[in-house]
Amino acid sequence: MLQTLQEHSAKVATVAWSPDGTWLASGGGGRSAGELFLWNTSNGERVRTFEGQPHAVSAVVWNTLGDQLVSGDSDGNLRWWEAQSGKCLAMRQGHQGAVHALKISPDGQMLASCSEDGTIKVWNLQSTELVRTLHRDRPYERLNITGTQGLTPAQKATLFALGAFEEDGRH
Repeated sequence: MLQTLQEHSAKVATVAWSPDGTWLASGGGGRSAGELFLWNTSNGERVRTFEGQPHAVSAVVWNTLGDQLVSGDSDGNLRWWEAQSGKCLAMRQGHQGAVHALKISPDGQMLASCSEDGTIKVWNLQSTELVRTLHRDRPYERLNITGTQGLTPAQKATLFALGAFEEDGRH
C-alpha cells in the first residue's frame, strides 16, 4: 500500500530531488534502523522503500541521469542504489563517523562525501571505488620529527596521528 508524505512520521534527516524533479528521495531513521524512501512529487505518495539500510540515513544524492541514488549513513557507510528497482548496487565503508553530505561533481563522474571524522572522500561514481581522501590540517601537519630524541613509541604514534612525519617514509 502506498503511503503519503503526510503519514510519514519518523525522523527525516535529508532529502534530494531527482534531476528531472519527478521524484524526491528522503532519508532518516533512528538508532536501530535507517530509512530511505522514494516519493512521487506530483501526488505525494511514497512509491518505494529501499531495503537494507541498517543505520540512519544522513545524506542522499541523485546521479545526473536520475537512475541511481547514493546514501550516506550515521555509521559512515555509503550505498549506491538503483532508483527504479530499489536494489543496492554497492556498499562502501567510507568514514569513521556519520556522513554529513554527498555531492556529485559537475561532470557527473565523481562523488564527494564528508563526515564528522574530518575527511572528504572522492569516489568514482560509476565504479564506486575510492579515488582519494582529503584531510584538513591536523595540529602537527607536516611537522618533520626525523632525528628527534627522547620520544617514546607511543608519543611518536600520537604525533603521526596528528600529522607529523619522519623522512624515512614512515607515516
